[in-house]
Amino acid sequence: MTSVSKYHLPAGTSAAGPYDLLVTPEPAGWGYSGPRILTLKPGEAHTVSTGDSEFLVLPLTGSCTVTTDGRGFELQGRRSMFASASDFAYLPRESQALISSASGGTFALSSARTERGGLPARYGRKEDVPVELRGAGACSRQVDNYCLPGTFDAEQLLVCEVLTPDGNWSSYPPHKHDEARPGPESELEEICYSRIAGENGFGYQRVHGAPDRPIAVLAEVRSGDTVLIPHGWHGPSIAAPGHDLYHLDVMAGPGPDRAWLICDDPAHGRVSSTWDAQDIDDRLPFGENR
Repeated sequence: MTSVSKYHLPAGTSAAGPYDLLVTPEPAGWGYSGPRILTLKPGEAHTVSTGDSEFLVLPLTGSCTVTTDGRGFELQGRRSMFASASDFAYLPRESQALISSASGGTFALSSARTERGGLPARYGRKEDVPVELRGAGACSRQVDNYCLPGTFDAEQLLVCEVLTPDGNWSSYPPHKHDEARPGPESELEEICYSRIAGENGFGYQRVHGAPDRPIAVLAEVRSGDTVLIPHGWHGPSIAAPGHDLYHLDVMAGPGPDRAWLICDDPAHGRVSSTWDAQDIDDRLPFGENR
């Protein structure tokens, strides 16, 4: 049985330097993906060098300016992750950017190693972020597809947000993407960073493996916690009643084709066949009224 503590990083345990969270491939024990969470006070700024990775700068709260290669991107952020989508900026490998915030805020810097580096720095508008409602009934959730194949070009990086209303389950049925099988499945590492609405909020997240690749995680997650998913079936992610659940999902893998292809756990896949007879939770989509 794999140690839970290796894959569940409670808030603050992976802070380093200016970052509230710093996960890079080496300490995570894998090769590609890594998020950073940066909090800036009003008027503060931070310089990031991308090195061998591409980055997506995404405001979680507040707004910022990203200046790189003589260009400035004004990112209109948000009051909270549950209020709306956000502007964002893409940074290619071997580049440097200054992130500054007049009013302060918290910003996710999601990264993926890549050997290509042919794309330029770019700005993404919140109005252009595809908002998807998945599932139905108690499995209803919202997915903001910032940087996925077909929504925004990148070399290896995939980034989305999953918002789950209190009492609901997301990432269900459990699914995996840890084998390169053209058509049904792509090989992707995944990192989930959590925020929970409400005082003393919490949720639960599960990851389980196969006999030949065991992994067992059942973590009570709180705001600022992170779960690493190197392989295995992951789900459900459960929002406790009274506490909406937010996940930032960062994915990347070794495949030459950037793809998000998943397969459901056959033990639970039948659940999705019941959704046609159920309505999507009427609390979705999230907005300023929540």
